[in-house]
Amino acid sequence: MRSLRNFTRFVRELFGFAREHKVWWIVPVVAVLLLVAVFIVTVSAVSPFIYSLF
Repeated sequence: MRSLRNFTRFVRELFGFAREHKVWWIVPVVAVLLLVAVFIVTVSAVSPFIYSLF
C-alpha cells in the first residue's frame, strides 16, 4: 500500500512539473519507461514457469 502511495505522489509531481515548466513531452517518455519496467518484471517472474514446460 505504501508503494502505491509513493507511485501516486510520483505521478502527481510529474504532472505538476510538466504543467509548470511546459515540458509535456516528458510524460509519454516516463509512461513508456514504466511500461517497459512492468513488462520486464512480469516476464522475469513468469519465465521460470515457462522454462519448466519445455
